Amino acid sequence: MKPFLCKAGVQLRDQVNKSFPSRSKKSDGWLGDARHSLRKSDHNPDADGRVLAIDIDANLDEAQPSVAFDLADQLRILASADKKQRISYLIFNKKIASAKGKWAWRDYKGLNPHVKHLHCSFGKGADDGLIYEIPLLEA
Repeated sequence: MKPFLCKAGVQLRDQVNKSFPSRSKKSDGWLGDARHSLRKSDHNPDADGRVLAIDIDANLDEAQPSVAFDLADQLRILASADKKQRISYLIFNKKIASAKGKWAWRDYKGLNPHVKHLHCSFGKGADDGLIYEIPLLEA
């Protein structure tokens, strides 16, 4: 089965691309590589071929480097109020946020500190309607 990105991932990527058309995509990605396939990862396709994670390069706007932090925090806030659980967790700049931690940022101690990109993993509702309209995203 051919891998495909979940609907919420496609929409988030499209929103970011529309808001920041000249952004760097160097660290973007959604489909896991050979290293990902050796471990459990939302970048690996599930039994249906669906991938439940996306990475978005942190360089959204060279003139305003803090925009990536703003995006990560906006997603965290939206996810905390989402009853459909479309986002399961976020990792960015050595921090992680998820329902497990009541959506507060806490230290992330994984091998990849996620300083070059924002990692967004999607949950149960990833294909249940569209993800949030993100008001922050204006170039």
